[in-house]
Amino acid sequence: MAVELEKYQDILAELGEHAGEVLRASWDEAARVFTPRGLENDYLNGATSLKSLGRGTDLVVSFIQSAPAVARELGEDAVHDMLAAGIKMYSKTSATVIAAMFSSSPVAATRLGDPELFRAYLHLLDILLAQAPRGVRPMLDHLSILLGQLTLGGLRRWALWGAQAHKTDFDGQAKYFALESPESMGVLQKERKGTLFIDVQRRIGMYLRALWGRDFFMRPTSGDFERREGYRPSIEGYIIHLPDAYDDLVWLTPSGEETRVSGIELYRASAAHAACHQVYTTRQFDSAGLSAMQVTLVGLIEDARVEAIALKQFPGLGQIWLPLHTATPASGNDAAPLMARLAHALLDPEYFDDHPWVAMGRQMFSGHQDCLRSTEWVREVGLHLAAEMQQLGVVYSSTADLPDIPYRDDNRYIWEFEDIREVGQVIAGVTTQQIRKYVSVMEMVNAIDVPGAGDDANEIWVLSSEFFRDEESTSLNQQEGREPPPEPYHYPEWDYQMQLERPGWCTVLEKRAKSGALEIIDEIVAKHKPVIGRLKYLIEALQPQGVQRLRKQEDGDEIDLNAAVRAMIEMRMGEQPDLRIMMRNVRKVRDLSVLLLIDLSESTNDPVQGSESTVLQLAREATVLLADALNKIGDPFAIHGFDSNGRHDVEYFRYKDFDAAYNDHAKSRLAGMSGQLSTRMGAAIRHAGSILKRQPSNKKLLLVITDGEPADNDVRDPQYLRYDAKKAVEELTQIGISPYCLSLDPRADQYVSRIFGANNYVVLDQVQRLPEKLPILYMGLTR
Repeated sequence: MAVELEKYQDILAELGEHAGEVLRASWDEAARVFTPRGLENDYLNGATSLKSLGRGTDLVVSFIQSAPAVARELGEDAVHDMLAAGIKMYSKTSATVIAAMFSSSPVAATRLGDPELFRAYLHLLDILLAQAPRGVRPMLDHLSILLGQLTLGGLRRWALWGAQAHKTDFDGQAKYFALESPESMGVLQKERKGTLFIDVQRRIGMYLRALWGRDFFMRPTSGDFERREGYRPSIEGYIIHLPDAYDDLVWLTPSGEETRVSGIELYRASAAHAACHQVYTTRQFDSAGLSAMQVTLVGLIEDARVEAIALKQFPGLGQIWLPLHTATPASGNDAAPLMARLAHALLDPEYFDDHPWVAMGRQMFSGHQDCLRSTEWVREVGLHLAAEMQQLGVVYSSTADLPDIPYRDDNRYIWEFEDIREVGQVIAGVTTQQIRKYVSVMEMVNAIDVPGAGDDANEIWVLSSEFFRDEESTSLNQQEGREPPPEPYHYPEWDYQMQLERPGWCTVLEKRAKSGALEIIDEIVAKHKPVIGRLKYLIEALQPQGVQRLRKQEDGDEIDLNAAVRAMIEMRMGEQPDLRIMMRNVRKVRDLSVLLLIDLSESTNDPVQGSESTVLQLAREATVLLADALNKIGDPFAIHGFDSNGRHDVEYFRYKDFDAAYNDHAKSRLAGMSGQLSTRMGAAIRHAGSILKRQPSNKKLLLVITDGEPADNDVRDPQYLRYDAKKAVEELTQIGISPYCLSLDPRADQYVSRIFGANNYVVLDQVQRLPEKLPILYMGLTR
């Protein structure tokens, strides 16, 4: 690896002798944990960025030494977050504090164990710099002790208590955060948790592997800050999320005896139950049309089914689950106690409960013991139990009526189950991370082909452009009928219920646009020849007029002789003269870039009422007319489209880019435009904005054409993607991009104004007029 480091002699020289030596010493470890791109972009460029701040060498050295350890624990994205946090602190604190943050980050990464928790920890440091700046350094010096006893939520409560209590007492502030004051130790003792996830993670993983002979991937989740309760266990993809700490559970039995379940036993029970879902729940349940009560009861029966299968293989699991079922007939007859009693009855054959609803549920479940491997009957039993509960007059609330079974997860997995097919997925307990290597032409030419290798290979070599052989006019990818593997772009998504962004939640994949017949474009031009003729005069009015002379100016470049003579005449006649006797030469230039973003979802294939054309055909016609007008005006423009198949696959097509000519190649791609899949608008808007913001124009316009509201196959809440699209529009507005929507949905008034703003949209009721309306609308927006 030392040989590769020699490629960066300019960076070594820029860092200086001391930092360069530290970099050489840390290079081998860094090269093992970073990807080639991360090694250059995050590690080396991060070190040079810190050097350019001019705060000394210690800051750079601490980053160089700490970054590999953070990347090893949490991945190189966490290093990027750490670097961004350090640069953000630059104007708020000293280099010594920033260096201490870097040096202590490996401790935080190891103890927190999750990238999102690490990001929340960095945010906490930013808050403390504003509220208790003198306490940050001593807290970082004692971080190992603090995170050895506290969860992230506990650390936050401890730190903010000290910041509030010693807001103006700077000496007391320093002592509190250095663990030298009685109140500091008192609050620390109060916030201590029984068992931290990070301390038992390895043991729990080995426990699950011993049962099922495969690896299970677990991550901690931070508990609720205000209520001091951990979030319920959950499963997302192949990751089991468990609370970052469990207190021991203690309660009194009816006979007055104290019963205690330790935190480690709670972790075993929770992890084993979640693992049962990953092993035995093999298909997604459909919640369409179900009430909250029905969803909960179907999930409860599925919980009992997977536990029954596991108990047949491992009867000892009953010893860790049964003590956590505490519901009895004395618990009550409301919804939550009844469900907890049913869960107890389905797990424990010796449990007696004379309630008719519980007895019926036990009888129905025991009648399907021979077909536990099938899930067809689970929905039927759950719906029948829900109907009987309604007959009993039991009222159910999805937020208040939660069965008191602390080890069971929230069952989102059985309703959102999906096969993970993305790069870096976890399949059967094996993590495979695909490496992209960007190579030169000679490296590609001299490479040895691997027969049978596909896009799922461990390593993919990528050229910056298509590869052509000899004098052939088509590339190798085109000859083989394959498109280059798309590079993923990750964007956040706004969750309006949590009022937080989900970082890196959506993946945009730029796919190659298919080509079509040029005759389609020629037919469009011929069909709309009258419209093109009317547009000619509008185009001439919009074209730059070069230098224009403005008369009647008080200040200007030269005197307007006619106005000066007229002013002298007025003075001789005793009248008040017009003092605007100057002229100014003004250069008229259109400084504007526009990106046309087209919704290419499946609904665009529907025919338009009263017309033989589909929505997609009319959108193509409008795009061709607008592109022809823009090409004559001279405004830089791009034409892109998008569709989606879940958050991991938002397809993005570039039909024409800003730096590309509007020629036959671009027209053939427009001719091959097709509609498919769904409309995840927020991710597409963010990606289009990232392209548009790089344009040097002063004014930037994003024009979105869509025939419906944002929707996708992995989202059931109709408001979720609307709020995310609204958030994406706000983000673009903040960076100087003007989004505007042309909606073809007659019902769009209900939602489009909330997404784009009251004056930033138009709903076209007569879709047939889209081809002639779009160019005129653009010219009205950009005058």
